[in-house]
Amino acid sequence: MSLLSPELEAFIAVVENTTVHGAAKKIGLSQTGVTQRIRTLEKKIGTSLFIRSRRGMGLTTEGKNLLWYCQRVQDIEGEALASIYGLGKRQDIQIKITGSSSIMRIRIIPDAIKMLKTFKNITFNFHITDLEPPINMLKTGENDFAIMPSYEIVKELDSKSLEPETYIAVGPYSWKNRSFKDILSKERFIDFNVSEKFTLEYLKKHKLENLARKDGHYVNNTDALVSMITAGLGYSVLSKNFVEPYIKNKQMVDLAPGKPVKIDFALAWYPRREMPKYFKELIKLIN
Repeated sequence: MSLLSPELEAFIAVVENTTVHGAAKKIGLSQTGVTQRIRTLEKKIGTSLFIRSRRGMGLTTEGKNLLWYCQRVQDIEGEALASIYGLGKRQDIQIKITGSSSIMRIRIIPDAIKMLKTFKNITFNFHITDLEPPINMLKTGENDFAIMPSYEIVKELDSKSLEPETYIAVGPYSWKNRSFKDILSKERFIDFNVSEKFTLEYLKKHKLENLARKDGHYVNNTDALVSMITAGLGYSVLSKNFVEPYIKNKQMVDLAPGKPVKIDFALAWYPRREMPKYFKELIKLIN
């Protein structure tokens, strides 16, 4: 049983498989059958839902909005079927959460998986990104939750404030006896991308931005960033929780002891009239 119409089931299948061929195999229809359902749906709505290209079927803006609706329906479907007189078959439900690598790895994932003891039918899709702002993936409907700095929260979202994340300036252990001002004037910073604000905010907080070199390295992978730091290629500002093992193993050093910066984070999601039990539980667990 599905709360979605056959046309919407075909729509979801195309989104998940990116091709009509893959969608047809998944839902047991011919390619012609899937195409007809998509055309019927587009005619009902009065707009195109997909952009066809060599890379597959990409969603239009209207398609992304429809996807968001379908995901909300799927969220409550398993709960409804399992709770109506206890007769429904419990469906597997996937929760998608996006956020930056350090906070996801150290805090969010360990908190989220605690609910698996109670909700056996839940699966997680953790999307770790240090390049694209998590809020973008929430707006497109690709994720149910996003972890982001509190200053990025907009009025259209519901959110829960999380414990602040502490950030410190770190460099290779071989720099342990150098002054931070000397390092700033002579060494390059290393960040995830050109829009990364943590290092800049850190330096501004301590009125050191004028001392720092303006040229730096960028790498959109946490493990690669760590490798560059330990190789002596520069310094960065990273989560204290994340870098503690590297400091303990004398691979990195805190370049400015006693000068941390705390950044407020939030768990964000789009408002829901009906919030399933597992949704409430996840919000409660993530801190």
